[in-house]
Amino acid sequence: MLTTFQRRERILELLQQQHGLRVAQLAELLHVSQGTIRNDLRALGKAGRLTRVRGGAVLPSTQPVRGLAFAHRVQANAVAKRQIARWAADLVEDGDTLILDASTTVYDMAQFLRDRHRLTVITNGIEVALLLSQDPTNSVMLIGGLVRPDNASVTGLLGEALLKDLHVKRAFVSASGLTLSGGLSEDDFQEAQLKSRMIGCAESVVALVDSSKFGKQHLSSFARLDQVSHIFVDSGLAPHWIEQLQQTGTTLSICDTDTVSSYMPLSENRHYVIGFANLSEEVPFAVDVRRGLERAAKEAGNVDLVLADNQLDGQVAVEVADRLIAKGIDLAIEYQIDEHAGDLIMAKFRRAGIPVIAVDIPMVGATFFGVDNYQAGLLAGAALGNWIVEHWGGQFDRLIVLEEPRAGALPAARIRGQLDGLRDVVGELPPEKMVFLNSGNTVAVSEANTAAALRGMPGEHRLAVIAFNDDAAVGALAAARRLGRESDVVIVGQGADRLARPEIRRPGSRLIGSTAYMPEAYGARLIALALSILRGESVPPAVHMNHVFVNAANIDELYPE
Repeated sequence: MLTTFQRRERILELLQQQHGLRVAQLAELLHVSQGTIRNDLRALGKAGRLTRVRGGAVLPSTQPVRGLAFAHRVQANAVAKRQIARWAADLVEDGDTLILDASTTVYDMAQFLRDRHRLTVITNGIEVALLLSQDPTNSVMLIGGLVRPDNASVTGLLGEALLKDLHVKRAFVSASGLTLSGGLSEDDFQEAQLKSRMIGCAESVVALVDSSKFGKQHLSSFARLDQVSHIFVDSGLAPHWIEQLQQTGTTLSICDTDTVSSYMPLSENRHYVIGFANLSEEVPFAVDVRRGLERAAKEAGNVDLVLADNQLDGQVAVEVADRLIAKGIDLAIEYQIDEHAGDLIMAKFRRAGIPVIAVDIPMVGATFFGVDNYQAGLLAGAALGNWIVEHWGGQFDRLIVLEEPRAGALPAARIRGQLDGLRDVVGELPPEKMVFLNSGNTVAVSEANTAAALRGMPGEHRLAVIAFNDDAAVGALAAARRLGRESDVVIVGQGADRLARPEIRRPGSRLIGSTAYMPEAYGARLIALALSILRGESVPPAVHMNHVFVNAANIDELYPE
């Protein structure tokens, strides 16, 4: 066993060998829990030895910062800037078109974009351009003009002329000052002019401004607050700013290390504060649920969100519940995996008088929302059975079941549903042909456990696989592929999320399909359910999503690219 110091040094060595690693990968490689790895990454991140990104970490940029002035500004208010940058970066998706200014806060945000690909970036920041151009899938355009004395940015009329005919999805800018009357302002007149042209090219404008800049008016304003759709600030912001900024029509996100609180513009309707404790920011399905919730809250207009990450860890989920209660939330949406932690979490919310909606994993006393587990499983099991009848004459050598013991009885019904659906088509399932494995709810654990099982079945070539979720299904496929046994398996998943859809589209894939849970649609229904509860309306004890089995024949209709 490695000591803590040795393990963290090994993490840094692995990151030097491979650009970016996920938490689950590191846990498997180092034979420790994902919680241990997260603690290691947090410690290394605070020490400046790596950069946390969504789901894992990368090494800090090796590109040297040019110019002592810029390097000095990077260090000013560094903790606050990184809090802002980490959460603001989450607005960016693969393939987005962006304008980024030359500020140090936006440079910090660019560090968190190194796991995004196919970006089209227009910037006047030399450091930003150099950083993002390291990914060959990105297209980075440096605005022409005069190089500033700090050697870190470009200003001037040439840049303004170039911007005249451009149109991008989103502009990210910072500012030297922010006031209610003057909006965003800069000390440098040319810089302010260029930023004014930048925001004119964008569908929406996002301002990244640390709390030390609030209340300061500088020489030249470049944006009114009603031109800014979203402001990200660190947790040092004085409370009186919240309501004042809500009256301007902009969304305000106050960022801390582990949580972010988003306040919507004030409306005539009563505003509610809803806390969302997400399953994990490393699971694509859960990320899609959170993003849908953010969209729905914005559309509702009277919902402020406090977001946190349960990190697939029951103890963390208990701590998150305490933090949400301290934030004064009106209702909690709880998405966590540990059945045993659920009772303690519910006790805390009951004492605080806070109603709870439990997502996908039931909690006694909470309104349930999410998967109709048995029916979802039944669809996948029947599809697997039909494939076995068509391709293997209704026979199989072994059935591998990738389950998740922590989740409790109701989510386990999706496994039971798959078994019943398969049995309805192919007949009885002999116990001696069934192998039950722990999926760990992750790709990495599923891959490792499936690989070990396959090594013990060298002479068996008709292996059917059912999975707790798409992470488990993709992990099983990766194991078979790594061992050169892809043609021996046929796999069905649960979720049909963006992790599995590219594989389902691949001609001849042995992941033949997955039951769709539509995580992107959770948000609208969750917000509607939450508002009904908060208004005192009667709601059913359980609200289910509708399901469909997604395969190569219907995926383009259901999820057009």
